[in-house]
Amino acid sequence: MATRTEIKRDAVARAQELRATRRARRAELKAMEPQERRAAKAADKRAARQTRKAATAERKEARAGMTRAERREDRRRARIDRKVEHRPRRAVGWGITAVAVIAIGGLVAPFASAFGRLMTIEYDSSSPAGVAARENAAQVSEDISDEGIVLLKNQDDLLPLAEDDLNVFSFASFNLILGGGGSGGSNQSQAVTFYDALAEQGVTVNPELKATMEEAGAETSTGGGNGLLQIASSMLSPAEGEPAPDYLTDDVMAQAAEFSGTAVVVIGNDGVEGSDMSAEQLRLTDEQRALFDRVTASFDDVVVVVNSGNQMELGFLDECPQIKSAVWIGTPGPRGAVSLAKVLTGDVNPSGRLTDTYAYDVTSAPAIANVGDFDYANTKRAYMDYEESIYVGYRYYETRYAGDEAGYAQAVQFPFGHGLSYTTFAHEATAPRVEGDTISIDVTVTNTGDVAGKDVVQVYFSAPYTPGGIEKSAIELAGYDKTAMLQPGESETVTVTFDVRDMASWDTEGHGAYLLEAGTYQVSVRTDVHTPVAQFDHVVAEDVVYATDADTGAELTNRFDYVEGDLTYLSRADWEGTYPQAPEAGAMASDELLARMDPQIEPAEGQTPTYGADNGLVLADLAGLDHDDPQWEEFLDQLTLDEQVDLFAKGAYRTHAVDRLGIPAMDLLDGPAGLNSLFSPLEAAAYPTQIVVASTWNDDLARALGESVGTEANAYGIEGWYAPGMNLHRTALGGRDFEYFSEDPHLSGKMSAAMVSGAESKGVLTFMKHFALNEQEVNARSGVNVFVDEQALRELYLKPFEITVKEAGPTGAMSSFINMGGVWAGANEQLLQDVLRGEWGFEGVVSTDAVLGAWMDPGLAARYGNDLMLAMLPGSDKATKAAVDEDPVGVGNALRDRVHTVLYTVLQTNLFD
Repeated sequence: MATRTEIKRDAVARAQELRATRRARRAELKAMEPQERRAAKAADKRAARQTRKAATAERKEARAGMTRAERREDRRRARIDRKVEHRPRRAVGWGITAVAVIAIGGLVAPFASAFGRLMTIEYDSSSPAGVAARENAAQVSEDISDEGIVLLKNQDDLLPLAEDDLNVFSFASFNLILGGGGSGGSNQSQAVTFYDALAEQGVTVNPELKATMEEAGAETSTGGGNGLLQIASSMLSPAEGEPAPDYLTDDVMAQAAEFSGTAVVVIGNDGVEGSDMSAEQLRLTDEQRALFDRVTASFDDVVVVVNSGNQMELGFLDECPQIKSAVWIGTPGPRGAVSLAKVLTGDVNPSGRLTDTYAYDVTSAPAIANVGDFDYANTKRAYMDYEESIYVGYRYYETRYAGDEAGYAQAVQFPFGHGLSYTTFAHEATAPRVEGDTISIDVTVTNTGDVAGKDVVQVYFSAPYTPGGIEKSAIELAGYDKTAMLQPGESETVTVTFDVRDMASWDTEGHGAYLLEAGTYQVSVRTDVHTPVAQFDHVVAEDVVYATDADTGAELTNRFDYVEGDLTYLSRADWEGTYPQAPEAGAMASDELLARMDPQIEPAEGQTPTYGADNGLVLADLAGLDHDDPQWEEFLDQLTLDEQVDLFAKGAYRTHAVDRLGIPAMDLLDGPAGLNSLFSPLEAAAYPTQIVVASTWNDDLARALGESVGTEANAYGIEGWYAPGMNLHRTALGGRDFEYFSEDPHLSGKMSAAMVSGAESKGVLTFMKHFALNEQEVNARSGVNVFVDEQALRELYLKPFEITVKEAGPTGAMSSFINMGGVWAGANEQLLQDVLRGEWGFEGVVSTDAVLGAWMDPGLAARYGNDLMLAMLPGSDKATKAAVDEDPVGVGNALRDRVHTVLYTVLQTNLFD
């Protein structure tokens, strides 16, 4: 068998010969008259098509007599031929991108001094440890995409494929969307294409059909790049939609039908930081509908691949009887195509489950009424009302249509938690055991089918509801677990445990605490949120008020009345009368709201901090000491005011170092799908996005991702990771839904806690984000005011963060751009001090998101618990110094506290190992 080097050498020689022939032919054509040249080009195309057809037939005939090893070798040669042949085109693309980066560099010249510090950061990823980390990451990435793919539909058991020949349609098939854009993006330069992945699985894709699409303009991009390269690439090469399928002539379709009776069509869209989706973007375009019309007219067996991090409207899957199967792959990372090919061929039995409700109409979600651009008439600030209250995702659909199966069937296509398998499972559940404050339920899962597979056990509860009382969803996820790989006939018993108090609801009106109301609760085991397999009653004899936090003992009370605003919130007691309505133009911010947006604070009285003392301490002397050890005061006295300002205000990506006191800088990088450097080249591993991680319903895989990133960060000398993202999929329109886990807070929290535990086990500081209410991109960067009732805030939007703090002990958090009822999250005392640190016991450092607006006031941040300013642009240090000058006692002592927390956290990283 030839070595890869030998094959590549042969391929290069053939490619050079082919290019020489092409250059000569171009010279001949150039010398012709225009009319003659057009005729010659047409003749060349016909000849090329005939040559390809003959070569395909010849290769197919030759492969028929080959052994499996010989076929694999032949495919290997073909892949290398293709890569070598197209290499110059890829190089040109990178050249153009480089020019764009230079142009962007010119645009940011006025901020050169601010960016200069960041642009000089370099990382060496070539060490043996770095190489080994990336190799391990590739396997972790593939493991996640293997289990994250969801089989939505499989009529007549069309999948796995019964034959090795396959037609693949759509320009989208050439460039699967493997990740999102922005800080949550990742380097996809090592990604495997869908066509190469199918070839590796022994699938022969119709070469004539592929060539036809290439002649029509389809081409594979190299992907890759991060930081400014990603931004420049998106500017120069915006994503193009599917073109009209005019290239699929009758002859093309006849050849395809003769080649194989099965067709695969890929559809999808990609989200990006900074903008949200429109409903139209989540529907088929006219061109895609024309493509499906063309394909379904020629094929009775059609497979659809849904390549999107947002819920798309998929009603067409029901409308076309020829579409027998559909798989959702989300945005599955660099090994996603490999996993998809393995699922299609049956090498992997899909075990993913949806993390969102798929409605036939994405605008049927009540929150849609309040997604958009709504501005006050008397201030530049925008606003967003969460009038749907707790009724987000399945909490709305399962409650609104409780007892109305016909209505539910018209509204919901695929329920939360839905996912099929190539095998079947039986479930046997025992009655729940109540032991003290916990409920446990054992579920025995048996593989009753013919192939090995994994199953997800989902446990839900339903609480009693009194019309006019506390709002309650008809059902909520209580817990879940995933089996090991079960062989046919094999069984496994899994135990799902949750706290009794998890069934309580936040009682804003009555107690300002969690209330477990007396009545009969139903605990059910389900295959998805809508399909029970076992149900049990649990009786609560009398009301139970949980007035203190279960873990810290801190007192619970209403803290966010000003965030509720003067709104009518959706109630299941009166769906029609309380259903959210789009705001009317001309809304005016009240004087009270304006005051919260621009608070006037009197300077504090008392002692100013000590600066510049000489106590002979360096930071290493404090290693191992508690946060409140008295020696910290002696150390902090040594810092000058300027040093404290720099430590607080220059917190973007690389924190400030103070060499004289032994304070090193920490390097902090984006993002949830792999380490992502905005300002410098970095060859780093990429992973599936968080929605795919969550769709595995496998905490161990989420933990493995965190461990993998932590190991890689250690290899590159990176101390912190701006991840994971745990805002909710409030609607299908969220531009960063790919970067967040789910519409459900429990699933989001468990996945986040697992990722954080993995990274923190490697000594890497993790910044769970964006705390809080960053469910949309529209106006987020202009400091949008969000209004939400405290019940929804606590039960939905804060819950993933609470779970993560209590189960994983993160050392970092990132506050959001959002203004909560007029108060910026990064300067919100109730959020950062009372809840995060007070109720939950968080002991880490809080960073802002990128400092992009005047409302992100460093003086307020220092006062109310935000420890680092993620400031890339100049001015944050000057604003901090000005705030201290105006209030040397209040801001001065607050700044000292912030620096104290930062330095304590530095000691928890690997910098002092």
